[in-house]
Amino acid sequence: MTAGKLEPLDPLIHSQVRLAVLSILVSVENADFNYLKQATETTDGNLSTHLTKLEEAGYAAVLKAFRGKKPTTTYSVTPKGKAAFARYIKALESYLPPGR
Repeated sequence: MTAGKLEPLDPLIHSQVRLAVLSILVSVENADFNYLKQATETTDGNLSTHLTKLEEAGYAAVLKAFRGKKPTTTYSVTPKGKAAFARYIKALESYLPPGR
């Protein structure tokens, strides 16, 4: 059996939590920190670390604001993040057998 060329996977996205966060963000306009924490079933500190990495890479944007007197942090995917996610999915598909 001859294998096709396996495309490299973006190591920034390949983390389970960052992949989950980007998967959510590409499907919604934005999501707040608490929603992402609940959806990824992770801790505040762990999620914050992963979100910071996505933000530093330019894959996610953060908006800090107030709802009434309560601070809220909301995240959205950037165009760069959408493109990186699309490349990641395409690369991942190269790992699947032909004619799947």
